Amino acid sequence: VTAARTLTLSTTADGKWYVDSDRPEKKSAQQLWDQGPVSVVRGRSSLVLGVGQSGQALKGYAGLADHAVPAVSDAWGTDWSRHVVVIVPKSLDGMAGLLGSPASNYRGIAAVTTGEAGGTGQAPADRIIVNPEAYGMLGPLGRQVVLTHETAHVATRAHTDPATPLWLSEGYADWAGYRRTGRTPDQAAPELSRAVADGDVPAALPADKDFGFAGDATRLAQAYEGGWLACRMIAAHWGEQRLDAFYRAVGAHDRRAGAVEDALKKELNTTLDRFTAQWRAYLRAQLG
Repeated sequence: VTAARTLTLSTTADGKWYVDSDRPEKKSAQQLWDQGPVSVVRGRSSLVLGVGQSGQALKGYAGLADHAVPAVSDAWGTDWSRHVVVIVPKSLDGMAGLLGSPASNYRGIAAVTTGEAGGTGQAPADRIIVNPEAYGMLGPLGRQVVLTHETAHVATRAHTDPATPLWLSEGYADWAGYRRTGRTPDQAAPELSRAVADGDVPAALPADKDFGFAGDATRLAQAYEGGWLACRMIAAHWGEQRLDAFYRAVGAHDRRAGAVEDALKKELNTTLDRFTAQWRAYLRAQLG
């Protein structure tokens, strides 16, 4: 991982050099230690770093992450590092600083995962960055679902590249997060449930632009819910192993054009039009 930094140097009369300051380069993201003293907690399968957080709070994150790792491995397999790094800044502004983006982009977003798409999966650059303000509003189940969702992104990173649409990458992460929680579609997809009840069934799978954090909150929620239900449908109709194989098959392409279509034909023996029609019918059946 490369971080752009600006150093200010000075020299003394006898020729010795000193670093006077070390800060992020202009328009670059901060590192956690730029925000204050860092506390560290190590779990069985996790490393949690925080600023302005109590040791007890960080242990709580480690416990959730340690539960998420085997849960994701049970769904995806063990061909990944099986270790996660969780970063917990003091506030939403701290999260935004770590991501190099305005805080308004992440208000209400509990956590995000950063990483290098298409990496090896053995030494990932992924970091789960928590928004402590939004995360703190969640109940115990919601907190676990979020950490498991983000851990799924770490696990699937080596098979995620520009060919992978967000409905699949986010939908799979939600599927892994909700798997075996007992949550029903009505409970886990309230915004889409309301839309379907009003007769407004989406005409197509969610587009990447629908997942913009800075956009309409209802549209964002429906995009996540639609992706989750697409993956849930694959797991229910074709089986969990086929879902995993489909994800990997899409990521095996080096560009978006034709990737989903080829993987649908190869792994699920269907077409995009048939799959979309089946997904729309599934929404009506599950949410109607």
